[in-house]
Amino acid sequence: MTLPDLAVTEPEGADGAPVVVLGPSLGTSSATLWEDVVPALQQRYRVALWDLPGHGASKPASEPFTTEDLADALVERVAGFGQVFYAGVSLGGSVGQQLVIRHPDLLTAAAIVCSSPKFGTPDAWAERAAQVRSQGTPVLVRGSAERWFAPGSIAARPDITGRLLHNLSDADDSSYALCCEALAAFDVREALVGAATPVLAMYGEHDAVSTLDDQEIIAGAVANGRIVRIDGASHLAPAEKPAEVADELIRFFEENR
Repeated sequence: MTLPDLAVTEPEGADGAPVVVLGPSLGTSSATLWEDVVPALQQRYRVALWDLPGHGASKPASEPFTTEDLADALVERVAGFGQVFYAGVSLGGSVGQQLVIRHPDLLTAAAIVCSSPKFGTPDAWAERAAQVRSQGTPVLVRGSAERWFAPGSIAARPDITGRLLHNLSDADDSSYALCCEALAAFDVREALVGAATPVLAMYGEHDAVSTLDDQEIIAGAVANGRIVRIDGASHLAPAEKPAEVADELIRFFEENR
């Protein structure tokens, strides 16, 4: 099987510094999602970003894939960076969990942001995949706006929240549906147990998708895990509260540098 073809940017930032790899959520591009976090990280690290198949700069997928495949494909692209810090949101956090399980030698530490060890039910993901294949990703925009952003976030940050919703509309329909099917099969609640990589489970105060209960499972499963809440954020905390997210990531990475 051919692994997905993921676009990964070259690391940019402080000369000679460790690399931080940032991953996206379903329906977004990393460049938009992490836009206002990157400058703070680049003062201390070199930062690289990757995109899901058919999202942002990545080519559409031509065949099914799993979250394990996404992790393996990402490792192929970043192996030349040496050991890295990782932070990924939602589906990007699922990939981060697979990295913790499958590729611990690559990681110095991993921040799992607004993510879960299992998302919803396979039937719900199958329904969303079918809906997108028949109607396209724009049909998801209204519901996603409600899930992604805390009360007041769109009014406070209209430009970036609007561009994230455009990311969703612009995503390749087939690739988005394949991402849904990858999430349908994703469940690492047992596989995470005892994993040695330091893990930060970060969640938004208003996030109804990836809740405190999910963070307790993630942080409680690994050998060295802790939890942090981002107040005033929901499911896309890096876009809603970039300064707070950057501060927590820097604190966590420096603790494990």
